[in-house]
Amino acid sequence: MKPFTIAMLLCGFAAAQTLPAPSPAAGAKLYNTTRQKLAEGKQVFSFTQMKADPAQYCEYAKHYDYTWFEMQHSTLEFKDIEAMIAACPKAAATPMIRLPDAQEWHIQHSTDIGVLGVIIPTVDDVDRARQGAQWARYPPYGRRSSGSGQAPSIWGAFGNYRKTIDSNMLVTLMIETPTGVANAFDIASVPGVDVVIIGNNDLSSFSGFDQGSPQYEALMQKVHDDVLRAGKIFGQANAARYYKGHVLSKDAKFFQNGPSNDGWTPPPGRGAKVNPLAPPKGEEP
Repeated sequence: MKPFTIAMLLCGFAAAQTLPAPSPAAGAKLYNTTRQKLAEGKQVFSFTQMKADPAQYCEYAKHYDYTWFEMQHSTLEFKDIEAMIAACPKAAATPMIRLPDAQEWHIQHSTDIGVLGVIIPTVDDVDRARQGAQWARYPPYGRRSSGSGQAPSIWGAFGNYRKTIDSNMLVTLMIETPTGVANAFDIASVPGVDVVIIGNNDLSSFSGFDQGSPQYEALMQKVHDDVLRAGKIFGQANAARYYKGHVLSKDAKFFQNGPSNDGWTPPPGRGAKVNPLAPPKGEEP
């Protein structure tokens, strides 16, 4: 029998870092209701929160599957989002943040303030995909470190936070360039990645192909095929165009914006009727 060595122990730990995301115990219901709905094969939709407004957030969050807190294209800071989550911690909409990148400190700030999902933009390769996945979960599934924050006080009501959060975390990646399309299967195959969506307007911009053109449709088809082949959830950012009536709609489950889950519509802004399917200001095609 070979003697046990530190090298053998470290090798075991290294292997553990590639485990897939944990699944909840049989029969257990997820407190990440968006993850639960996706597991049931349902489509999920968000509203996009781009400003620090707890009252607005708490009202909108009653009506949607999840909140898309926008940090890539807004001036929102973590303290702003922390305050909004604290204002109505058990809102119906699952709190998720689109970050500007996949840096460790951004993802760990997000998880510590209580989000149940991160959205990583412009993923071109497996390195960025791994970064997005590893910092969102605790060992042995990832490399999230123990820290302070309001997350345990919010989600600990559903059981031991440290033991339950990994199966409730939702890691979503965005493919937005032809390079990302080329690497879509490898990106989607990264352990710990749950959802891969197309950032439609940027993919059109980076590729130079108009949405609806045969060339653009071919890019979308490849991402769709690769994500499903990897066993992950497929989605698209542009709900207005793709959540129904498109050839890929039946398989697309995760969208930015879209219809509320109870028929509610946002109040008109500045005298104009609000289209709940419209992309956020500045991200129109």
